[in-house]
Amino acid sequence: MTPLPPSAASAEHLTDVLHRNGALGSGRVSAVSVDRTFPTILSLVQRLRLTYEGASPDAPTSLIFKTDLPNRPGANWESGRKEVAFYTTVAPATPDGLLLRCFEAHHDAASGAWHLLLEDLTDSHLVATQWPVPPTIAQSEAIVRTHARFQAAWWDDPRLGVTIGTWPEPKAVRDWLKDLAASYAKFADMLGDRLSAQRRAFYERLFDQAPRVLQRYRTRRNLTLVQGDSHTWNCFLPRDGSSDTARLFDWDAWRPASGAEDLAYMMAMHWYPDLRQRAEGHLLDCFHAKLTKLGVTGYDRSSLQDDYRLAVLWLTTRPIWMQSAGIPPVIWWNHLERIHLAADDLDCRALVS
Repeated sequence: MTPLPPSAASAEHLTDVLHRNGALGSGRVSAVSVDRTFPTILSLVQRLRLTYEGASPDAPTSLIFKTDLPNRPGANWESGRKEVAFYTTVAPATPDGLLLRCFEAHHDAASGAWHLLLEDLTDSHLVATQWPVPPTIAQSEAIVRTHARFQAAWWDDPRLGVTIGTWPEPKAVRDWLKDLAASYAKFADMLGDRLSAQRRAFYERLFDQAPRVLQRYRTRRNLTLVQGDSHTWNCFLPRDGSSDTARLFDWDAWRPASGAEDLAYMMAMHWYPDLRQRAEGHLLDCFHAKLTKLGVTGYDRSSLQDDYRLAVLWLTTRPIWMQSAGIPPVIWWNHLERIHLAADDLDCRALVS
């Protein structure tokens, strides 16, 4: 039997939420049932079916309720708070047509409890494939153009680091590098001879050269907001194949950064060489063309390529963080191998030589 939804998704609460959003008219939600449950690595997603009395014809027949996953892996990573912040600060200032409509975003600082009530696009949109199968090239084009649409809206926005997100202070960067190096030492010790001498030497050079390599981000030019967890399964594509109606979702890792980071995480981190080598350049071309069409200037294709290589370089550290956070090996081990293959293809080691 499907468990009843929590109080934050009760009929009474949803009636109040939908009234506040002008989505219900004078009616009320009379009953709520859980249609489907989708546990992810870090969160629990439920599709709620709503029954009404006297509601407007436009009232949503279902909603997505997202909250923390009990006893999840990666429990030492605070989940939810950043995504709630995204939907309360970034989403209202983002042009329509890029995100799911959020009816409520709540985080309790004292308890850490959080939840989101989101638009349900199940009937009109879909996730391209079942993880871990990558999408087609055409689907990938739609996804990177959607990222370009979102990023162009925030490109070099004066609110970045002021009222939207934060720029890390020098001390915070030093502390982050220190923690990363400590996590790497444990990571390397755990892997033993499964981590080659070549890769160990690479990580040593990266940590040594990190202050110089990070100078690109200190310019605070040609930067935007990134999704952070930008794999292709975090984008809804329209079932009818129409253009420019895809929607990005899952924003728990958003931050101001180089836009190429989302593309590198999508392709270099998740795709094996055969597909990546065939599609990578073309999709970067599509992304850059869309940025340019949307009015981004002073950022040529070679600059995107430079940022992409730099993003791949830093993504070689992501599996270290994942392992230290308790993410399952089926994820971080495959990421480790794929990202190093991409770093080899793009000669990212030259960036720290």
